[in-house]
Amino acid sequence: MTEVEQISYRDGQTALTGLLVRPAHPARAALVLYPTIANHNEAMKRRAAMFAQAGFLVMVADFYGSNPVDFPQAHQWGAALRDDTPAYRARCTAALEALRSRPETEGLPMVAVGYCMGGQAALEMAREGHDLAGVVTYHGLLATGRPAQPDTISARILVCHGDADPMVPREQVMAFWEEMDHAGADWHFHSYSGVRHGFTDPASDARGLPAIGYDAAADASSWAATHQFLDTLLG
Repeated sequence: MTEVEQISYRDGQTALTGLLVRPAHPARAALVLYPTIANHNEAMKRRAAMFAQAGFLVMVADFYGSNPVDFPQAHQWGAALRDDTPAYRARCTAALEALRSRPETEGLPMVAVGYCMGGQAALEMAREGHDLAGVVTYHGLLATGRPAQPDTISARILVCHGDADPMVPREQVMAFWEEMDHAGADWHFHSYSGVRHGFTDPASDARGLPAIGYDAAADASSWAATHQFLDTLLG
């Protein structure tokens, strides 16, 4: 069982708790993992362990300061946070700073990874111009209240997207491509045909929501693409 350490940090007056997972050997990079709208669930803890096993020092960010009790509350809290882009970016930046301030991250490159809402959060950190080697998103939201401006994005970007995701329709995909080109970003976009939102989580099918579904092939392909992408970045 991978050990999870709780890390206290703050965004202004909001007390937050990150989940730190250490690799067995010296870390190749520090990784902030932005979770789904449900915040700290078992799927995100499992993903953090997977990245730690791949050699990353991982911290799962905290969106709210506590975990929502159910999906309606998660959607209410997530919408309230996302509606205020500066506040949203500040909340996400607090996680980057919390991990970067730890002594064991000194000299390590940093990457940001996100799932669903967390994918949008990771992209907001790239748009904000943070010093990140790379950003990876899985079934992430692509829309933003503050599109990237030219020469602001330094991170290389990998987006892993389900083409049948109704939460991210093709017009949003096209708008994202145009935004990235306008910003001069270095971006890669992998789209999986017939694949819905939440394709990396085996529990997606049990939720009974037509927009969400697990896809084993897309899960495996996106995980392999992630490691190829990060190996290219980090060596």
